[in-house]
Amino acid sequence: MTAEVSQIGRETYEDSNRLLDATNRQLLAALHDDPRLSMAGLARRVGMSAPAVTERVQRLQRAGVITGFRMEVDPAALGLPVTAIVRIRPGPGQLPKIAEAARQTPRVVECYRITGEDCFVLKVHGPSIADLEETLDKFLVYGQTTTSIVVSTPVPPRPLPLWDESPDGD
Repeated sequence: MTAEVSQIGRETYEDSNRLLDATNRQLLAALHDDPRLSMAGLARRVGMSAPAVTERVQRLQRAGVITGFRMEVDPAALGLPVTAIVRIRPGPGQLPKIAEAARQTPRVVECYRITGEDCFVLKVHGPSIADLEETLDKFLVYGQTTTSIVVSTPVPPRPLPLWDESPDGD
């Protein structure tokens, strides 16, 4: 899977927002529940024909509303039980090198460019603390790291809200 930088512009956002009628929200909710659902199965769930659903899903993909279909795997099941969140404060001129190092490090599963004193936040998986140290050492040449070990995930990754909801879920 090729990593792409999300850069949705204002026009794309407004166009996408117009696409989110009640039917398309139902399609998105069904795909959130089961991304492997066939177009025929999806059509049955929303009471439409498979060709009509296929066209709607393709339109949502072209507009950038649907950016992919993903599988979730438990890192511990792959022998990577240690998860860490790493903040990086780059040295002068090191910004692009950190982004490239993150792209080239398979155990870095997420990388965010952020505001503030730290410029990057990474999510890293590893088999042990010692292995995590080796991974972090790759970034120390570019700046200062601050690492937090994840002990639990009270809110696991979840779909974005699809309906008009208040920010706190009321």
